Amino acid sequence: MRRFGIVGLHLRKKVHTTVPEPSHQKVPDLIRRDFTAPVPNRRYVGDITYLPVGEGRFLHLATVLGLGSRRLAGWPIADHMRTELVTDALRTAAATRGSLAGAIFHADHGAQYTSAEFAKVCAELGVRQSMGAVGSSADNAAAEAFNASIKRETLQGAKGCSSAREARLAVFRWITRYNTRRRHSALGYLSPIDYEQRTTDKVLLAA
Repeated sequence: MRRFGIVGLHLRKKVHTTVPEPSHQKVPDLIRRDFTAPVPNRRYVGDITYLPVGEGRFLHLATVLGLGSRRLAGWPIADHMRTELVTDALRTAAATRGSLAGAIFHADHGAQYTSAEFAKVCAELGVRQSMGAVGSSADNAAAEAFNASIKRETLQGAKGCSSAREARLAVFRWITRYNTRRRHSALGYLSPIDYEQRTTDKVLLAA
């Protein structure tokens, strides 16, 4: 590309959503790049991504993605990146699943995830925190890949949505389809919710 003077097209200005917190607590890596789980509701990954809505403005989406079924269990959207965005995501996931007690939640070293407030909510919900190495995107590749997909497929090449309302509706429609209809090769070409139902049926039959 350099030899022929070819450069890539950058549709959007890069926004940094991972801001390290120098005084963060030490959290072990319980995932170690193994983005699988034997059953649903056992291991989760999460991240924050941005959604451009025109005139240099952004909404921020926090995700809680299950590794067992690839179901998105928590996904609040806000016009800020305060810690409450990620605590809301975890609480939403707990409400969706009924409980997250004993589950692992893996994230990067953003200040929101390393905060005392987030650690408190994890303890309250019975969630075990996990983090990869500082500055290693590969250690949270499943969450980053999911966020890349949702932005690519909702924006479809556009620089952003025309309004916050349009962005919220686009994300809601995409996630609804993703959880209920989108087929995954890793799940035997079932959607996340269909896969969970099959897993539950197998457990009941075995009992």
